[in-house]
Amino acid sequence: MTTETVSPPSTRQRFRAALLKAWEPYRSVPLLGWLVAILVAVGLERLVGLPLAYLLGMSKVPALLGVVVVLSDPIRIPSVLIYILLIYVVPIGLVARFTAPLFNRIAAYLMRYPLLVTALVHLLLLYADLHLWASISDYRILVARLTMIAIIVTLSLNLVNGYMGEFSCSHPGFMALGAYTASVFTLVLFVNDNRFGEAIFPPSWGPYFFPVGLVLGGVVSAIGALLVAIPSFRTRGDYLAIISLAFMFVVKSLFENMEVVGGARGVANQPDYATLPIVFVWTVLSVWIMNNFVRSTMGKALNAVRDDELAATAMTVDTRKTKMVAFLFAAFWAGVAGGLFAHVLHYINPDTFGIRKLAEVLAMVYFGGLNSVTGSIVGAVSLNLISEALRPLEIYKWIIIPIMLILIMIYRPTGLVAFTEFEIEKLFLPKGETSKGAGHGTA
Repeated sequence: MTTETVSPPSTRQRFRAALLKAWEPYRSVPLLGWLVAILVAVGLERLVGLPLAYLLGMSKVPALLGVVVVLSDPIRIPSVLIYILLIYVVPIGLVARFTAPLFNRIAAYLMRYPLLVTALVHLLLLYADLHLWASISDYRILVARLTMIAIIVTLSLNLVNGYMGEFSCSHPGFMALGAYTASVFTLVLFVNDNRFGEAIFPPSWGPYFFPVGLVLGGVVSAIGALLVAIPSFRTRGDYLAIISLAFMFVVKSLFENMEVVGGARGVANQPDYATLPIVFVWTVLSVWIMNNFVRSTMGKALNAVRDDELAATAMTVDTRKTKMVAFLFAAFWAGVAGGLFAHVLHYINPDTFGIRKLAEVLAMVYFGGLNSVTGSIVGAVSLNLISEALRPLEIYKWIIIPIMLILIMIYRPTGLVAFTEFEIEKLFLPKGETSKGAGHGTA
């Protein structure tokens, strides 16, 4: 009888086992518990963050979890680690761990109500987290707003490049159409501007009509998308990529030569209508509407077209109509994002919507994951925060980020979270529960 020798676990296996053991108590924490734990942490930061930062030798509260501080002044690494530990890691860990039973009961109670009520409770907590975190500095507010706009753009491009299986390069052009349309709308109607003259309506009306300007920008972008879609979807292959890239340069050149909107100098003085709550609401709406779209019959038809267009045609799917609707729908949301972007920065010019913007959006789509609403959110948030955190490295930042993307393409060719359904109902379930028996009331 032979005995087999069992090799001892490797360092990597022991480390993985230790992480899983440490995480085990937190598997029972519902989303509601995490949101409340984060709220406690950011509230603590508002109360004692600045004095603690001074005590640790820092001149201000670390903006992005201390990464910027560390890269600018590496000697502050111990101070930053202590700050993050005391403000974020310990409070979140303790609150989430010891309140899990309570918030599981609350989550189960909320599940008795319509999904809309449960979603609103979670969204209010999420916004409270974001508001408290961002309001510590203007820089955080700017980063938060730009990140949410990036989510809208990334998700809308994923509709085409992921769910439809085509390759479009026209999104910067759609953003430009939306940005200029919304800017002209607000500047002409509600702002006393040197270029456009006296406001037609009282400036106090502007915030109430701002959604109209955003929708108008989206509609103009969708109309512009027809110029790409009509010739592109009569053919197959790489023609959409070529035509859409040409469209982006045509739009850029068009605005460079339109002196009525500033030409190459661009347009400035946009009013501050795209505040944090406004951008948050539009981001939530876009995620909800686009997620419903990809889970609808049209979305399933889109997947069928991506997998095999001939087979989809044989199954009575109108492939050309399906692709046209999806492309115009994606262009609409890119235009809305462009309008928000213009009113966050208060300035745009044609170069803003050039090849660099295209590279950023494509990177977020493929970094997060194709054919996934969750992947688009992960890609937009991750790359935006990484890009901001690496800003002190200046030119080296544009070496590190491409290397990261190359590694992702090698080890995760479809992205970090590809082909994953964004099931809102399951997000709100108490841990240990399933959708069975946890049904909602009728909405």
